[in-house]
Amino acid sequence: MTAPSSVAFIGTGVMGRSMAGHLLAAGHPIHVYNRTREKAQALLDAGAHWHESAGAAAAEADAVVTMLGFPRDVEETYLGAGGIVERARPGALLIDMTTSSPVLARRIAAAAAARGLDALDAPVSGGDIGAREARLVIMVGGEPAAYERALPLLSVMGKNLALQGPAGSGQHCKMANQIACAVGMVAWVEALAYAKRAGLDPAKVHGSISGGAAGSWAMTNLGPRVLRGDYAPGFYVKHLRKDIGIAIASAEELGLALPGLDCARKLYDQVAAKGWEEFGTQVLYRLYTES
Repeated sequence: MTAPSSVAFIGTGVMGRSMAGHLLAAGHPIHVYNRTREKAQALLDAGAHWHESAGAAAAEADAVVTMLGFPRDVEETYLGAGGIVERARPGALLIDMTTSSPVLARRIAAAAAARGLDALDAPVSGGDIGAREARLVIMVGGEPAAYERALPLLSVMGKNLALQGPAGSGQHCKMANQIACAVGMVAWVEALAYAKRAGLDPAKVHGSISGGAAGSWAMTNLGPRVLRGDYAPGFYVKHLRKDIGIAIASAEELGLALPGLDCARKLYDQVAAKGWEEFGTQVLYRLYTES
């Protein structure tokens, strides 16, 4: 089948609105639904079409892309009454880019297949910066033919694309990514907190260590933010806590212990207890420097 043209984009939050904007700029007619219409207004002003539900938007498009918050949102949006699977056009391509559960991804793929639809789980990494600059890492699970159909859309939103395996594989890959992110966040935050407590200039230390063996994407991009007191969300604490929970549950199903991730979970639980879930994940630094 040919690549889809019109796209229903469901979820226009911090990352979704940039991703939908790239598709709109590439010439795809965009049908939008978001729980808060105001967050879609810039897209509407640029020519996107508003709908009153995800199912209504899906009924008007060749492909549906979702970028939601939590697995419960994904389940309701896809499998609920009047949802995407029920109302999508025959032969439509469904692409869930939310970080969600591998088990749920397989359920959605099975329900979609029963209606003659193609479904992919395609979570992303790169945060708000990657979304704005259209250079997301996109990890995909599903059938190869569906992946080939999706490539013209995915390549507009990201640069590092890979089919990881059958349905659910994209989510498993994203769990591996989130394990590395969550545990790695603890490492660089502790390094900068240590530098500050030792009486060093944390910014100067960051400049020395971020480009060497200790460096990481998060240290390079989020380190300067915390050093100037910027905790605005590129990726919310509440979403990382959700991902940590999925990863730990998935690891338990696989019979794998993850003590490093369990440590990160406990620290982010402390962050949440302070009421900081709406901040970016880099707010972990405050746990060390303000306690």
